[in-house]
Amino acid sequence: MPAGFSAADFYYILPELLLTGGALLVLMLSVLTPKQDGLLLVAALATVGATLAVVVSFAGLDVTASRGLLAIDGFAAFFKVVVLLSAALTLLMSSPYLKTEGIQAGEYYFLILCAALGMMFMSSGLDLITLFIGLETMAVSFYILAGFLKPNPRSNEAAVKYFLLGAFSLGVLLYGMSLLYGATGTTHLSGIAAALGGASPSLVVILGVVLVGAGMGFKIAAVPFHMWAPDVYEGAPTPVTAYLSVGSKAASFAMLIRIFIEGLPAVGAEWTMLFYALAVVTMTVGNIAALTQSNLKRMLAYSSIAHAGYLLMGVVVGTERGVAAMLVYLGVYVFMQLGAFAVITMMRRSDIIGEELKDLNGLSKRSPIVAFAMLFFMLSLGGIPPTAGFMGKVWLFGATIDAGFIWLAVIAVANSAVSLYYYLRVVVFMWINEEEGVGSPLTIGPAMSVALGVALFGTVVFGVYPQFLFEHAEAAARSLDGIASITLR
Repeated sequence: MPAGFSAADFYYILPELLLTGGALLVLMLSVLTPKQDGLLLVAALATVGATLAVVVSFAGLDVTASRGLLAIDGFAAFFKVVVLLSAALTLLMSSPYLKTEGIQAGEYYFLILCAALGMMFMSSGLDLITLFIGLETMAVSFYILAGFLKPNPRSNEAAVKYFLLGAFSLGVLLYGMSLLYGATGTTHLSGIAAALGGASPSLVVILGVVLVGAGMGFKIAAVPFHMWAPDVYEGAPTPVTAYLSVGSKAASFAMLIRIFIEGLPAVGAEWTMLFYALAVVTMTVGNIAALTQSNLKRMLAYSSIAHAGYLLMGVVVGTERGVAAMLVYLGVYVFMQLGAFAVITMMRRSDIIGEELKDLNGLSKRSPIVAFAMLFFMLSLGGIPPTAGFMGKVWLFGATIDAGFIWLAVIAVANSAVSLYYYLRVVVFMWINEEEGVGSPLTIGPAMSVALGVALFGTVVFGVYPQFLFEHAEAAARSLDGIASITLR
């Protein structure tokens, strides 16, 4: 056994070990049984299910593992559930898509699981190096997944743009981390917090905070670091786009909160204003840019940018309630965003791309169940009751007002009203336009039916009965060490 590690360490990282073993198993099966895509899907889903079961069994724990590098707490567990749920739904919606595109499933499923592994480390890391390794594991997986449609020029372009801009942002992030290490002498978040506590921040620390914030801004697609999102979202395979917009965003926000609330509470006044400005610009630019989009994936890309602006409000607030509200919003965002992309994935057939708004014409007549589900997803993304998106925005905006950021809440409400225009455009094309839509009624296979059903169930149930999600989000927020320091700043 490695020096400094105990059997307990391996027990606490059992979810990550299971996910790693399952990913390798899927890769081996793809070599031994290359034509058995159904078996590979079952193996990948079983891996995610087993990992999720172990994560849930750790509920209530609040310990550190691997010599203090990883946190096994409610905050990490919440995000791991979000990541694994998004991975499972992505796998389900990917199965019919891979058959249509003629893609080998083995390597694809392997990369989906590897991305999830990186995201889990991002949610539980307590050291800048651990967080960076988790981020790189996720990023490399997505670089490859974005370009998985090799004959497709748009997919190749998406991969190249994502890789080049991603490498640049990672360099900025790493430089910021190195400045924090130089100023404090440690890469551990608690050590950084202790070194900066009670003293005025130096110019080196401020510069480090700005660079780390810029690097994380790229990962959450915050303006002005968002330029990669529309092209990558449009060019990547649709299930990959869905996974990138939900799983990657959730894990990046988990890492951002770990760094700034647990590691940098002493400079909270400085980074609060930074994220205040980013939140306002991000939600405004995202919503305005989405108004003119005719491609559904580009529209949802700008919508995702706007939602990143809303989520930054929770970081700005920084209190226990603010973080809990952000977690609630991320929890409901999984269902409504993945559900919307599931419908777009279903519209892709051998002779139809199905990514344009006009492709939705007559969908309510051709496939009324799918159109009904898409209606709920759009209403939820727009924050219309009684959907889960409405409850998420009420909770998030309420926390912002409670913390005294009145104007930030007002700007967010105005932006939410603007977003209704492009969400309702989708509804108009499906239910009101008289022009004939393309193709025949959509075929809903078993895997896609489960994905669509789970997404619709979460969107409706958490809009009517959100208490379960609220309680777990509050418990997760309380497990953060830096919450009290930020609250009392």
